[in-house]
Amino acid sequence: MAVYQDREAFIPYRRSDLIELCVEDGQLAAADVSKFRNLCEILSAYYHFNLHQQLELLKSNYAPFNPDADTKFRNELTTDQKANMQAQLVTVFENILTQANYIRLNKKMLQLAVQEKSLIELKTQIDFADFDQIVFYYRGDRKQKILVKKLLKNVEKTIQVFERVVLLLKSKNYRYFESKNSSIKNLNFKPGKIYIYFYKNIPKYDLEFLFPNIKISMTWKDRLLFGIPAVGAGIPLVLKIIPELLAIVGVILFVFFGQSILVKYISQDQVRNIMPILVAFLSLIVGLGGFAFRQYNNYKNKKIKFQKEITDTLFFRNLANNARVFSSLIDEAEEEECKEIILVYYHLMTSKTPVNPEQLDDRIEAWMEEKFGTKIDFDINGPLRNLEAIRGKIVKEGEAEASTPEIPLLTYDNQGFCQVPSLDDAKTIVDYVWDNIFLYAK
Repeated sequence: MAVYQDREAFIPYRRSDLIELCVEDGQLAAADVSKFRNLCEILSAYYHFNLHQQLELLKSNYAPFNPDADTKFRNELTTDQKANMQAQLVTVFENILTQANYIRLNKKMLQLAVQEKSLIELKTQIDFADFDQIVFYYRGDRKQKILVKKLLKNVEKTIQVFERVVLLLKSKNYRYFESKNSSIKNLNFKPGKIYIYFYKNIPKYDLEFLFPNIKISMTWKDRLLFGIPAVGAGIPLVLKIIPELLAIVGVILFVFFGQSILVKYISQDQVRNIMPILVAFLSLIVGLGGFAFRQYNNYKNKKIKFQKEITDTLFFRNLANNARVFSSLIDEAEEEECKEIILVYYHLMTSKTPVNPEQLDDRIEAWMEEKFGTKIDFDINGPLRNLEAIRGKIVKEGEAEASTPEIPLLTYDNQGFCQVPSLDDAKTIVDYVWDNIFLYAK
């Protein structure tokens, strides 16, 4: 079984297309085609039901941490209860992401990505200490060519993009932010809550813009571009007000000392006539104030432009937030689980020779590359466990159900080769599982 560093387990095709390709492969007998479709249908229904239970578990444990909640609890939850619910939420959430073939991005990798130069040229800062827990997963690491503006012309640049990004953040409580002297009302999130974000096509080195506590400032390049024109515009103003400034200093010295050491620069009449001096002083204040206002206004406009660029980037790439993320990920997990189990069963059923898990893994990867032109790193262990876990009974006429043993959809022989029952038996086994999900009547 080959291990690939540049491939993912994600199968980038719909389940229905995969089923049709298996049928068109020509390995199934004509009489087995409808049976195969029926098995795929009942397996899909089984996983839909199974994962629906996980969805309800996610929603239940997320309730006390949901910043968008409009419902209340009958009884106040204790600290231990909340801690247990948070732990269970994160465990189930990560399991669902794994089932949907997402890859975990650990904190060290995340910090490295944040430190790299961003596609959006801004100086950014994130305080990871604001969060009790950070869960970051991605799927689809690819390269993309884009056009960026550089020195008045567009230049082609290759960047790394995550096709799907899921981020869970548990913010610290109110006491923590109060101890930091942070203004609670100015925070972009509620302390003690859990925020979940689901995005598409995010550049690898723009991940910091997904965090609600990001602080933005100008880069040194922007400061120079901002400061040099400011200095250039300020020099003529300073040269223009120097005479008025000397006159004001001269008046102050004349009032306190009876004479001015600046007498050679200004006349006695200029010192005695206070009105022109006041006008000059007012002119100085207005001139400096107007200049400062223009420069501050330029800075504010630049900051607004930056924030708009970030908002546009995230707004058009947002797929879901908070509790709504669960449904999307459950759908993806269901799709991936079904695609994997269908591929494993199909290739075991049509194989002319016995195969072990490693050989089966290689065969499926080669088949995907041949039929779809797609290279994947198929995760053989997951679907094998799933097939082995589905156990039912084949009760024949005249036999007692209680004495009939349960049969899994996957077994191994003495040599470690994988074996699956026939299509008829497989459908019977899954049908038995369905019939025994609810036993209220019995």
